[in-house]
Amino acid sequence: MKLPSGKLFYKIGEVSRITRLESYVLRYWETEFPVLHPKKGRGGQRVYESADIETVLKIKRMLYEEGFTIEGARKRLTSRGGAKSSEKTSPSSEMALHRLRANLNELLTTIKTPD
Repeated sequence: MKLPSGKLFYKIGEVSRITRLESYVLRYWETEFPVLHPKKGRGGQRVYESADIETVLKIKRMLYEEGFTIEGARKRLTSRGGAKSSEKTSPSSEMALHRLRANLNELLTTIKTPD
């Protein structure tokens, strides 16, 4: 995702559009992920920087694409600074992949078996 050039700060509505996440999801993630802590501007409005948006996108990828739990994503972000998922697969992801593989094999066997 390419951020608008020349902009230093983004309001939550803009971040919501950029990341394709609802504002309430962003606010909830702030409570769950200590690394996601946008500053508050005058009037108490959240002000995100580019690094905050990158963190949001990492969290989104881990939760929605890689199958991490919130706890697993939190641990990954805090322990390894959000290391790329290609470096190592989390145990919960490995289990999910194992279950998926087993289900696909069972489905394949069912399809191949003549009635």
